[in-house]
Amino acid sequence: MKVSGCTVGLLLAAAVASAQDAPPPATQIAGAVLAAPDDRRAGARVLGWDAGGKIVTLREGTNDQVCVADNPKVEGFNVACYHKDLDAFMARGRELMAQGITDDKQRDATRWKEVDDKKLAIGKDASLTVMTGKSFDPATGQVADAYTRWVLYVPYATGASTGLATKPAPGVPWLMDPGTAGAHIMISPVRPK
Repeated sequence: MKVSGCTVGLLLAAAVASAQDAPPPATQIAGAVLAAPDDRRAGARVLGWDAGGKIVTLREGTNDQVCVADNPKVEGFNVACYHKDLDAFMARGRELMAQGITDDKQRDATRWKEVDDKKLAIGKDASLTVMTGKSFDPATGQVADAYTRWVLYVPYATGASTGLATKPAPGVPWLMDPGTAGAHIMISPVRPK
């Protein structure tokens, strides 16, 4: 699964799409933090949706996690949490999307060049966790058909420097975008049948 095109693209699209019937902040926060490690959920900063469909900070954080709530305009459930060292990188992606740069490759290339030019920071060894599913029940805190995958950003890493494969295989960690500022290790468990 391609995180820069699929996952980050959804996160970025979520940032500029208009929300329809945004759930109350408490509901958005409860769903968003499910992607954070258990011991960091209570202190995570949470971004979500206001009544006008703009992404806003729903809760300030006290630890290293930034979580993005599910976009109510997009079908299904999709939340993500990332280390605060990735915040500038992710915010820049949302900014580029708002400017109309919707092509994942162009957006990635723009951000990677900015990292190369030392105009944009990206966290080294910073993680991103994505949880998807069919729906979220705020009453029970359960996600229907939940699936979680992890990404570890290792800028400029290569297959040779990590010993990882650079092509995906089911359930096996692999290095995506090797040698670039956006190089990252994908950990995508096999989906249950």
